[in-house]
Amino acid sequence: MSGTHSLADLKDLMATAAPAPTGVPPSEEGRPEPKRDAFGRSYATGRRKNAIARVWIKPGKGEINVNGKKAAQYFARPVLRMLITQPFLVADRYNQFDVFCTVVGGGLSGQAGAVRHGISRALTNYEPDLRGILKVAGFLTRDSRVVERKKYGRAKARRSFQFSKR
Repeated sequence: MSGTHSLADLKDLMATAAPAPTGVPPSEEGRPEPKRDAFGRSYATGRRKNAIARVWIKPGKGEINVNGKKAAQYFARPVLRMLITQPFLVADRYNQFDVFCTVVGGGLSGQAGAVRHGISRALTNYEPDLRGILKVAGFLTRDSRVVERKKYGRAKARRSFQFSKR
């Protein structure tokens, strides 16, 4: 039996075999690279309802511009302003990044949700280590709820016309 090996021989053979070189140091093998452009910005697209937000973030003083206006001017309601700052608060990066975004479609609530989604994704592109924190908070998941369409024979999407006895 010249071609058979015992289990101990195979274990010894595996122990002496050197790992295949990957060109990447072992400490950085599974870590994703940050995605930044030539200006040091990270880009991401956020979506919510019918709104789409294109978001760029870069290190700065915490200024947020939406469609050329300050966030406080564009999103007048405090709840919407709180919504777009949540990713920074959860990631402990408040007032460390400047945000520039353009938003189209939907209403203000959907647009604020789209900006939050875009900021979360852009933060993940800038610092991949923040992905776990933002994922657990639910900011990286696109909220797919949209308005249901109106059906024929109905007053709205589900509401029937008023019943008339006579």
